[in-house]
Formats: sequence, C-alpha cells, structure tokens
Amino acid sequence: MSDRVVVITGASGGIGAALAEELGRRGATLSLVARRADALSDVAARSGPRAQAIVGDMTKRLDARRVVDETLRRCGRVDVWVNNVGQGITRPPSQLTDDDIDAMMLTNVKSALYGIQEILPHFTSRGEGQIINISSMLGRVPWAIPRSAYSGAKHFLNALTASLRAELKDAYPGIVVTLVSPGVVRTEFGLHSLHGGIDSRQLPDSQSAEEVAVVIADAIESRRADIYTRKGARDRVLGYFGSVGEDP
Repeated sequence: MSDRVVVITGASGGIGAALAEELGRRGATLSLVARRADALSDVAARSGPRAQAIVGDMTKRLDARRVVDETLRRCGRVDVWVNNVGQGITRPPSQLTDDDIDAMMLTNVKSALYGIQEILPHFTSRGEGQIINISSMLGRVPWAIPRSAYSGAKHFLNALTASLRAELKDAYPGIVVTLVSPGVVRTEFGLHSLHGGIDSRQLPDSQSAEEVAVVIADAIESRRADIYTRKGARDRVLGYFGSVGEDP
C-alpha cells in the first residue's frame, strides 16, 4: 500500500475517516476531501504524515476537478479514487417531494459521477487505476421504508457502477471499478439524514466503521470488483430476490 496514492471523499467522519486512518497505517499517500475543514484536518492528522486535507464539496463538479488537480500537483498521480459522499433521508415514498429526490440524487449519485468523470481521463491516460463507489445494502434491497429515496439513489449508483465497469472492460482492462455494499454501520449517518433520523449507532445487527474500512482497504489490495462488508450479506440479497415475483 505504500506505493498507492488514494483520494477519499467524504473523509471527515464515519467510513471515510476510518478508511483514511486504516490506509494511513498501511502507508498510503492520501488526499482527504470533505466540506468540514476542522473535522477533516483532525482526520488528516490521525492518518499519518502522507495525508493531505482538501476542503471541497463533491456535489460541485468544479470542486471535484480541483481535487484531481491538487492531488496530481502534489503526488504526480492517483491510483485509487474512493467515492464515499452520501446522505440518508427519513421520509416514506408517499410523502417525498421533488426537493427530496433532487437532494438524494445530488449527494449520492452526482457526487460520485463528478468524481468518476474528473479522474477518469487520468486513469485512461495511464491505463490503470481503481474507482471505488461506496453503496449500501439498501442499494441492493429496499428494506427500509423511510429510506426509500436513499435506496433508489443507491440503486442508481449500483447501475452506474456496473455500466462503467462494462464500458471500460475491453479498452481499459487495467482500470478496476469496485462497488462496496455495507449494511448498518455504527456512525452518525442516521442523525445526519435529511429530515432527521435514528442514531445508526443504536441499531441492531451493525458493524463498526473500522470493520468496514478494513474490508475496503483489502479490496484495494486485491482489486476486487464487488464486495459486501458483512458475511452472509450476499445470501440475504439472493434470498430476497428469490422470493420476489412469480413467473407468468
């Protein structure tokens, strides 16, 4: 990992911060991106001497472009780009507004799309790289009614990820597109949801951000394309779809 340059967006807390610290321990050179300057600076300080904080809003394409430019200026290259920006929502489908849908798409899909499109020319010029999109089990199965718009946005992200992987496969086999699907993670994610929400740290069947970070770090080492962060998650997804719908 000591030869990898990794950009992590949404790095000021939760999974992003835990991943920064894990990769820092493994010797990676890091560009850490988030809007909250003070929190981001603290994470960078905990992530080792090769970590740099870049304050930016990944829902703005120009900020994504600036992150690429600043990282290339400092490090000369990028090896891994982690799209980790995201926000939940607490509102059932019958009450969703246009603004709710727009907010979920901007934060959970467009932030990743901007990162992908801004780093991709660098990766294609080198013929190698890894894009990691942090999705959710709710991007596989819509289990949580109040999270319907979030779940829909993550389904969109999953489709975008799979389509990008297929687009690049033949022309750029050295570029890996990885999807990560965590379940409930013990962070402040729920509290920061649009319209408020339950503290994710109080929910059952959860895992720590540090556990998720280890799985993501291992995916960087192995360059795996599609991973769940909990054992048994894949079987739960297959079980759900095996029980939905009937043949005509």
